[in-house]
Amino acid sequence: MSVKSFAAKIFAGIIHNKTQKWVQNPIGTQQKVFQNLLDSAKDTQFGKDHNFAKIKSFEDFAMQVPIRDYEELRPYVDRVVKGEENILWPGKPLYFAKTSGTTSGAKYIPLTKESMPFHIEAARNAILGYIHETGKADFVDGKMIFLQGSPILEEKNGINLGRLSGIVAHFVPKYLQKNRMPSWETNCIEDWETKVDAIVEETFNENMTVISGIPSWVQMYFEKLEQNGNKAVGDIFKNFNLFIYGGVNYEPYRAKFENLIGRKVDSIELFPASEGFFAYQDSQKDKGMLLLLNSGIFYEFVKSEEFFTENPKRYTIGEVELNVNYVLIISTNAGLWAYNIGDTVQFTCLKPYRVIVSGRIKHYISAFGEHVIGKEVEHALKEAMENSNIRVNEFTVAPQIAPSSGLPYHEWFIEFENEPENLEEFALKVDNAMRKQNTYYDDLIVGKVLKTLVISKVSKNGFQDYMKSIGKLGGQNKIPRLSNDRKIADLLKRG
Repeated sequence: MSVKSFAAKIFAGIIHNKTQKWVQNPIGTQQKVFQNLLDSAKDTQFGKDHNFAKIKSFEDFAMQVPIRDYEELRPYVDRVVKGEENILWPGKPLYFAKTSGTTSGAKYIPLTKESMPFHIEAARNAILGYIHETGKADFVDGKMIFLQGSPILEEKNGINLGRLSGIVAHFVPKYLQKNRMPSWETNCIEDWETKVDAIVEETFNENMTVISGIPSWVQMYFEKLEQNGNKAVGDIFKNFNLFIYGGVNYEPYRAKFENLIGRKVDSIELFPASEGFFAYQDSQKDKGMLLLLNSGIFYEFVKSEEFFTENPKRYTIGEVELNVNYVLIISTNAGLWAYNIGDTVQFTCLKPYRVIVSGRIKHYISAFGEHVIGKEVEHALKEAMENSNIRVNEFTVAPQIAPSSGLPYHEWFIEFENEPENLEEFALKVDNAMRKQNTYYDDLIVGKVLKTLVISKVSKNGFQDYMKSIGKLGGQNKIPRLSNDRKIADLLKRG
């Protein structure tokens, strides 16, 4: 055991003990965060407009502060972007994380001196939690790669802005600098395909032990490695045993990854976003990710089926239930207040509070009242693939409301690595798995409102070509699992 791995184990134990203090007092921890947020922001423009100084309870807060998405909060954000101080949070932000919005063009998410450290600590603590649980720390002596956006930042009214992953690159701890790949120069390459080629060249002969990124884009890296070396990734990187990912569910990719790597490797799931780092996988044995209740974020939850009703009930951490689909609402030390980030979660455990990301509140199919969510389609595909050599590269689902003949249906666009021998039989397996999970969908099939789903094959690299065509190849961009319209479907059909 090296000195570095020995020190990592000691540090992991210290962080574990520190984490357990707030894990054991979740409601008290959230109440403290809630009060600190209100006290800090009571003299801001937003705090004055919403009577923060008079708020004494969560019920008061819910009365004074309505749930907003980016568009609804935008009048305040625009003032911050213009350089005004003390609007959403005291002073000015350190950075803006620039993301692409669906209706608002570019979105500017503030990052403050209070919020930024939690983005770094959460990623670090996820790795330390893994070391503490498993006792595995040898990987700290090898090279680590984080596939991310360019760290080159722009400036807007005196505030630096860029992609979150690019901003985070400026905060890599010194003790990781020598181990971290790719090089700064390679990381700055904007074109994703050129960047991946450069990363392959840089890393091919290195002792890579940890690889991190969104699965769909790591898959592209693995495929290029395999082509370059004419052997499995696990044979190229013999000590690679830990994959860290976030952004999308790994399960649809797992079989393909294990084939590319040539063996199983441990994985850690993260739940980061520009708006905050919400959770990370704290156990290799238990399902779900530990919700970070002590990270400057106060959480609220609204049941998905009630979200679009007038004045839906807003739940706090002590009121949530297992296996209920909730829209995640946050108030943060970056100045977001009762903010709808668009993600839905389900609790898998209440002691401690662990969640899975079940989908997006805007990414669902309910063309016929079925309200299918991302978790359901991912699980159905996984179930249908079990005990087979079928492997999927990427997929998305859309409704076909007006077919040229017959009943409407859900159309699944799938790019296969290994195709099923009988596509119709496989489609029926996926459909049966969907019907078991979603009673509304099952009722529509039984009632002959819908026919069983149809699979349309997407050609090799079809999804990459689609993402390239809309200028979203690589980085933190990902294909929506579900659409309630056929914008993506029609483009894939043409391709």
